[in-house]
Amino acid sequence: MKKFSEFRIDDSFFSTCSISDKELEEYLNFSRVRNAFLEDKQKGKQKLVSGRAILSRMEGEFTRLSQIYGNDIIFLGTDGDSEWENRNTRFLKPLYTDEVLKLKFTISSKEDIDDEYGKITIDYEGTNQDNEKIVISKKNIYRIKKEPPR
Repeated sequence: MKKFSEFRIDDSFFSTCSISDKELEEYLNFSRVRNAFLEDKQKGKQKLVSGRAILSRMEGEFTRLSQIYGNDIIFLGTDGDSEWENRNTRFLKPLYTDEVLKLKFTISSKEDIDDEYGKITIDYEGTNQDNEKIVISKKNIYRIKKEPPR
């Protein structure tokens, strides 16, 4: 795991994952999302993954990175991007269950909060197995302890 002082703007970290039919079903049950488009029950057919489920998995993968895991870190929220009319996320292509999602996490800003905590802002990017961009999410803000627990 890296300390806050070791993080640099433009550092990038990578992960790969997929979301299974079962995981999507569990997410939809937990979140209580009701959307007929997402409830296609055709047997043997891949299901469309909801955008929030993709973002949730991306954040989960971020917290599991060897550079992050073990730090005291908490998600503070998102800031809009002025180039996107203050929105922070764009879904560019659909993702279906069991498709590969290649993730890139880039530090876009870093600042001190106080003597104990700092703040890092992470840009997420997800591409599929064909290297087509699926999602871009900018300015995901995290508070991180400067000296991680031992």
